[in-house]
Amino acid sequence: MKTIVFQIYVVINVLFVTISTAQNYRIQNAIGVYGGLTQFNIDTDNFVTEKGDGWIVGMAATVDLPHRWHNVSYNIQLGENKTGIAALRPLGSQSEFVDYKIFTAQIALVGHLKLINKHLTLDAGPMLQYNSDLNLEDQTKETYIIDGYNSIRANDISEISNFNVNATIGLTTGFDNFKFRAQYIYSFTNILGKLNDKTFSETLDFKGNQNMLVFSAMVVF
Repeated sequence: MKTIVFQIYVVINVLFVTISTAQNYRIQNAIGVYGGLTQFNIDTDNFVTEKGDGWIVGMAATVDLPHRWHNVSYNIQLGENKTGIAALRPLGSQSEFVDYKIFTAQIALVGHLKLINKHLTLDAGPMLQYNSDLNLEDQTKETYIIDGYNSIRANDISEISNFNVNATIGLTTGFDNFKFRAQYIYSFTNILGKLNDKTFSETLDFKGNQNMLVFSAMVVF
């Protein structure tokens, strides 16, 4: 709770402090609102997976020193993503991808290296993520057997780790009031770790790291 209160405090301060002066530099603060498309997947040896499409919306509060080679932004973004996991119909022999939805809420502190002034930046930073469980898109497939296993069903693997630590890297290009951004997000934590707390008839060690591609457009105020 204290962490959430602190994060809200930081955002409010950035929102309401528009222009100030420090160390003879004019500090410029800006707010960006953005939305875009995602591709989501889980890198794992436990399942055969397929990338899925999704959407994302967010807000970025940027603090910029015009005469410096870098600036920093605080980002909050929400998204709904999809991924596919190969499974077989009961008594079937041909596998197909079963689609899952996953909701993500992410907070990131991102540094921006100015490659061409403010018109092209290299972006990187740490990210904290809360995500939902894996939710079957088609409930009629909940009894499908996950490919490579004898008894693990599609609805048995929905309870994944809900808190993860990510890193983000990407590029932002555009003008003062309109920008395009491309991000690659990778999780350093085991998003499948919670499955190891479940009891399966087959002895398993679940490991997986999520990755996301994000393409978005931003309006800056």
